Amino acid sequence: MGPVVRRPVAWIVAVVLFVEALGVVGLNWILGTVVDNQQMSLAGLDPDVMSTSSKVGGFVFGLYFVLCGVVALLVALRNRPPAGLGRVLLISAAVVHALLGAFAWGLMGRPEFVFMMVVLALIVLLLMTYDRQGESGSGPADAAPDGTKGGGSPLTPPQAPSTP
Repeated sequence: MGPVVRRPVAWIVAVVLFVEALGVVGLNWILGTVVDNQQMSLAGLDPDVMSTSSKVGGFVFGLYFVLCGVVALLVALRNRPPAGLGRVLLISAAVVHALLGAFAWGLMGRPEFVFMMVVLALIVLLLMTYDRQGESGSGPADAAPDGTKGGGSPLTPPQAPSTP
């Protein structure tokens, strides 16, 4: 299978997403408990509904991060780029972290913003460091499929093959 720690970015992303999932679940659980204990209400909403929805929302969001962490873990174990649904999940996690970072800047402060941007950068780095299998050729960039020179530049068409 080859060396397991070839590109540590995927391992780091997986660990960060798992820890973040635990943090999201814990934070929402604490917020739901506080709302329940204090019988808080927002615009006349039932405190029990607010408490339950906070806890359920935390679990759903935590499961989302765990699923994204599993995708990153599979990328690390297989040493292949994410494909299909896994790639979509990681891209959506990057978008979520960008949006959370924007909200963190305005509502919480710089340390939370920096954390969100670091996680965003790690996810984007994971997505960008793994090349597609067919895109990484072993020959020169302007080589034709038969190995001869003459693939042309991106602006000019390749030369027509000559018949013997």
